[in-house]
Amino acid sequence: MSDINKKAREPLIRTVKRAERSKMEILRLRIIAFALALIAGGLFVLLIGFNPLEIYATIISGAFRSKMAVQATIKFMIPLLISSLGVTLAFKMRFWNIGAEGQIIVGAICSSYFALFHSDWPHMLLLLAMFVVGFIGGGLWGLIPAYFKSKFNTNETLFTLMLNYIALHIISFLRDGPWKDPGSSGFPKIARFVANAQIDKVFGVQFGWLIGLLLVVIVYIYLKYTKQGYEISVVGESQSTAKYAGMNVKKIILRTMILSGGICGITGMIQSAGSDMTLASSVAGGVGFTAIIVAWLANLNPFNILVVSFLFSVLEKGSSVMQSTHGISTYSASVLQGIILFFILGCEFYIRYKFVLRSIRNKGGSK
Repeated sequence: MSDINKKAREPLIRTVKRAERSKMEILRLRIIAFALALIAGGLFVLLIGFNPLEIYATIISGAFRSKMAVQATIKFMIPLLISSLGVTLAFKMRFWNIGAEGQIIVGAICSSYFALFHSDWPHMLLLLAMFVVGFIGGGLWGLIPAYFKSKFNTNETLFTLMLNYIALHIISFLRDGPWKDPGSSGFPKIARFVANAQIDKVFGVQFGWLIGLLLVVIVYIYLKYTKQGYEISVVGESQSTAKYAGMNVKKIILRTMILSGGICGITGMIQSAGSDMTLASSVAGGVGFTAIIVAWLANLNPFNILVVSFLFSVLEKGSSVMQSTHGISTYSASVLQGIILFFILGCEFYIRYKFVLRSIRNKGGSK
């Protein structure tokens, strides 16, 4: 087949991985993307009849305008930070764990059992038990797709995604059946946790933020300085290379997904016992999907995840204040957030890849 025919069979536009950019180039591109995000978001705000400068000022001030606002921002950040650390372990291994939502839910279910039926235990012992079973529950939920991936090479993206809905329906079953609050009138619900089963507060915020900071350090050390962390990186780069080096790839996949799901399960325990004070179908609240964006924006670096999850929380809290202050609808606020994220995510794509147009040359070599 001629070179022209080979070229003709190529797609018109394709993506090609770029050579590694310098840190200054990456910084410059991110600044440009952020500026474009503000400009595009400002144009949208103008179109719906508001002053962009006032809106942006409200978003920033809304997250920090008072002690309660700062506490609310941190409260938004806690589940996002911890679940982002969880999915990072799997993504580092190139295992596409889209099931953080389900792992959060199962962790919450397991810990809620102790909160509801063993609430008379000593406070710290009860919280410790809830923490441990939350980790175990999320870890076992993450182990299911890992087992089928290592055994039958199933598609982990679809598998983990479908498990999210199964976990959600388990909560519905418990809420409408064996765990239904007898005192609930109207819509069925699960009873509120007693004070003994609720997470204590530190500086006005449930101490999940301390657990999150501790996990940042632990996950960083685990990935960078341990043998298991090195194995995760090698498997992520090439499973063939890992096997050639004598690594047990199946064991690494199973172990890493237990840890990934377990950390997400901790998120469920913290959310149910520290924020919701009960087990509700909204315990995950979409944070498992947002965690995927945070992990990739942070380049799978735990300390970067700390920063990015904080910025996401500022945007989330500030947007809610913007809605109430200026009377902007929820949908418009979501569109504004989407515009900003679109440019930031687009920048990350452009840093790593570029678009190439198909070129067809004749036999003489000219276009």
